[in-house]
Amino acid sequence: MVTLRLMWGLLVLCVVAASPRRYVRQAELDKYGNNNVDLDLNVDTDDVYDYYDGIDEPQIEIGTLSPDEDIDPSHHASLEEEEEEEVEHEERRTVEGSEDNELPIKPQLIPSGSGESGTLMGPSAQGGMGTCMLCTCLVGSVYCDDLKLDRVPPLSKETTHFYARYNKIARIAKSSFANLNKLKRIDLTSNGISSIDDDAFFGLPALEELVLRENSIRQLPALPPSMILIDASLNHLGSTGIQREAFKDMPGLLYLYLTDNNIDHIPVPLPDSLRSLHLQNNNIQMIHEDTFCNPHDLNYIRNALEDVRLDGNPINLSRTPQAYICLPRIPIGALI
Repeated sequence: MVTLRLMWGLLVLCVVAASPRRYVRQAELDKYGNNNVDLDLNVDTDDVYDYYDGIDEPQIEIGTLSPDEDIDPSHHASLEEEEEEEVEHEERRTVEGSEDNELPIKPQLIPSGSGESGTLMGPSAQGGMGTCMLCTCLVGSVYCDDLKLDRVPPLSKETTHFYARYNKIARIAKSSFANLNKLKRIDLTSNGISSIDDDAFFGLPALEELVLRENSIRQLPALPPSMILIDASLNHLGSTGIQREAFKDMPGLLYLYLTDNNIDHIPVPLPDSLRSLHLQNNNIQMIHEDTFCNPHDLNYIRNALEDVRLDGNPINLSRTPQAYICLPRIPIGALI
């Protein structure tokens, strides 16, 4: 029986080797079918299976290559995990490096008044932060309003206008505005300032406007002769807070506002350039003949001074008409 099977197998192999490929045979079958040729297709099923088993066709194996015997399979099986670990390691190194270079969160106060661009020093600023990172800088103007600063920040030498209103600056030191030769205007409204070094502003050759409203100033410091506007209203100057002849050498002074200071006298002499003088709500009780006019020159007329406010003072203007006869307008105040 075994011999018969072997002979039968050899016969089949010879037939297969001599026969054309399947697709040719199928084409011929189709051709014969179209010519209505009857073919004997009664083939034993076992013969067909043996026929296909005997065809030597290339097979495509789907799968993965087996690992080398000398290499641990776990090294290749976790390639993605290794890449993820490398990425995580790189991220950790980046984070550790950034932590080493990170700025301290706690603000660091740096002594102010360098007159140069530098780092800020206010309670709401991080150490090392530039002044213009905290404040708003536009060309030569620096705006530091309502930032809870407790001192004047360092300013560039190119600064011309500085605004630091509604902060908590208590003292103006000599160094606060040192070397700022282009600074024209300073506005420190509502800061709670109680102390100003006497030469804090005097060394500013270009300073024209100084606003110190709503503070706790008891002594007005010396100011440069370049002043045009001075506003120290709503402070505590009293009877001794203004130096003798404080405004005499200011030939360009136009506006002087000293309201609500408990002042008991008009600070004379006043420059001829003055246009507006506001002294309302003080304690002034008398005006002298030489306060505004020149008693030795009856033709003297003070044309520039058109706005004088004395309302809110315990003074009767009708008692001393000769004190303001040289003015173009009668001062505002009580006449009875």
